[in-house]
Amino acid sequence: MTIELNKKAGKNPMLALQSLMQGASLLWHKQLRKYVLIPILVNLLLFSSMLYLGYHSVGVLITQFIPDWLQWLDWLIYPLFFISFFIAGFFTFTLIANLIASPFYGGLAAKTHAILNDQTGGIQEQAVLSVLGSELKRIVYLVSRAIPLVIISIIPGVNIIAPILWGLFGAWGLSMEYFAYPLENEGALFSEQRQALKTVRLGALSFGGLVLFALMMPVLNIFVPPIAVISATIYRQRLAVRSAHGIS
Repeated sequence: MTIELNKKAGKNPMLALQSLMQGASLLWHKQLRKYVLIPILVNLLLFSSMLYLGYHSVGVLITQFIPDWLQWLDWLIYPLFFISFFIAGFFTFTLIANLIASPFYGGLAAKTHAILNDQTGGIQEQAVLSVLGSELKRIVYLVSRAIPLVIISIIPGVNIIAPILWGLFGAWGLSMEYFAYPLENEGALFSEQRQALKTVRLGALSFGGLVLFALMMPVLNIFVPPIAVISATIYRQRLAVRSAHGIS
């Protein structure tokens, strides 16, 4: 099926921020709690592991990838490498966490849609195997695009631009990741989701960028993925062609 999003609304980054704020306010809604508890526990375990590994590994990696002839630039390269490492790390761990929690996120998106539209049942979420299959396709797509960034990140001199590239890639990838759940519940396949987001690229990058920033905040990042699923469902409605003015 073809998903049509409102291009004019998609050029307003404030809609992304408004959707995330509304999504955060709905996190502990009584009808959503059963969908968010297990994902939050998964995030707690994985992001704690990420912080532990990062704390013990980032210094060693920086030392290995900065040659002696660039040591005089360590004041610049150290923070750039650090930023790249953590953007890539949190993005990777988020994909893993979402793969584990994806069976819950389809239901979370469907129930959020029902709450927003005062429905008792809401739209039907997709089967678990279908959701996992779609999640794996997204991961393969994103990993294949991340490999060139990894190479750039370890090339001395060139890796100065790596944080910017990782930031853009992370924002786009996270937007694809979280919009997938409400769009899958509408019957859209991976390729259709990607094409739909391309029509509202600024809005998608704004949404994904805000999520990426929040994921790098300790403690807060444990709650960000389910909030992002709820918010993407809200944002999808704000971008609906039939309702260009969004929801209140």
